[in-house]
Amino acid sequence: MVDQKIAIDTEIITLGQFLKLADVIQTGGMAKWFLSEYEVYINDEQDQRRGRKLKIGDRVEIPGVGSFIISQS
Repeated sequence: MVDQKIAIDTEIITLGQFLKLADVIQTGGMAKWFLSEYEVYINDEQDQRRGRKLKIGDRVEIPGVGSFIISQS
């Protein structure tokens, strides 16, 4: 599976904001539901916290959805 690059223009982004930016969810309000239904791995560690802070270089993998790398815009 090829990692999709998601560019951010800040130093950090929360997992909830990331899911919306990556078009995984349509609205920020869907983040809580999405994280309760899907397993999310950040740098190979499972994490379901909507407020988890992600930084440039972090890898987010969602089985059945996709694999993403956070990059600088």
